Amino acid sequence: MFNSYIWSLPSRVFHWLFVALMLLAFLTDDDKILNYHALIGYGVLILLIFRFFWGYIGPKYSRFKDFPLALRDVKEFALNIFSSKQKYIGHNPIASYVMIGIFVVVFLTIITGILAFGVQEAKGLLSSLNSTFFKKMELFEEVHEFFSNLLIVLIAAHLLGVFSDRVLHPAHKTLSSIFNGLKSTKEDFSIKLNIFQKLFALIFLALFVAFFVFNISTKNNPLVASKHTTVDYKMQNALFVKECASCHTLYPPHILPSASWVTMLGDLENHFGDDASLDEAQNRNILDFLVKNSAETSTQKVSVKVLDSIKNKDIIAITQSDFWKKKHKDIPKKVFAHRDVKSKANCKACHSDIEKGLIENDKIKDISAFM
Repeated sequence: MFNSYIWSLPSRVFHWLFVALMLLAFLTDDDKILNYHALIGYGVLILLIFRFFWGYIGPKYSRFKDFPLALRDVKEFALNIFSSKQKYIGHNPIASYVMIGIFVVVFLTIITGILAFGVQEAKGLLSSLNSTFFKKMELFEEVHEFFSNLLIVLIAAHLLGVFSDRVLHPAHKTLSSIFNGLKSTKEDFSIKLNIFQKLFALIFLALFVAFFVFNISTKNNPLVASKHTTVDYKMQNALFVKECASCHTLYPPHILPSASWVTMLGDLENHFGDDASLDEAQNRNILDFLVKNSAETSTQKVSVKVLDSIKNKDIIAITQSDFWKKKHKDIPKKVFAHRDVKSKANCKACHSDIEKGLIENDKIKDISAFM
């Protein structure tokens, strides 16, 4: 028997980087760390691009043309799956289909993820798509989740294949070949990399490392930067800031629909238990500003969600909306009772940029500070 060198170092490095990033992608699938999730997705895309070209210029067994994809090969392999004979040195027919399926589904997952990130979160390369036309679209997020779930199925199939081969054909050393590149064969089928293949793999590895160095050192880069920026409300309407921020958090106009602002400004004598009356000119000035910049005019995610939640309900406080209640349902009551919070209406206790017009998940203060 020979220990044939089947999987080159670039192939194995790709495999383990791919595994690591896929695991991190699932672990970072959380709104609060969505930027990291997106960057990991871009990293996986770089690996996929490498693997695509490697499938054409790489060594034998790594090339797509060496994948036994003919239906007769699949049938023959299935009928002889318990045989100890080893006809397929690289990927067997079923493994070939699963691997190609994984590559295709991962690519579609990344593309739909980039679209969802841009359309719904207004971040990244496609943030310009976060417009009035697209703002209510959740299609890309739903499709992204579909492909993510399909990917889990394919990964499970891949792992099942690896371990079943370990049980049925331990002499082939398929599992250990993922680490050292060596498989046990009756003849020497070892591969060697030429200088071009080595150089190509080295360039892509350098590109991959440079990508993460760049993103670590430049956090607000175009890959994750938000379309929405902070607002200086004092410059836009000093009266609004003076009258509203003197007593409580300066709530951005886009967190409530225009109807809520009209109702609220129409009854300032009973403003949540206080008399906040203004003269007619001041009232009109502030109301016009609030309506002009209300939730209907914004494509920020919180605006879209609040509008969908409130609809035609007579609500004048975001904390009364179903959306707010759902987002905060798991926060212990003692957090709102903390001396630095005191009220559910004190949004700036956790949302540091709310008075600048932003309510973003990745900038929420850790509630453990109030526990």
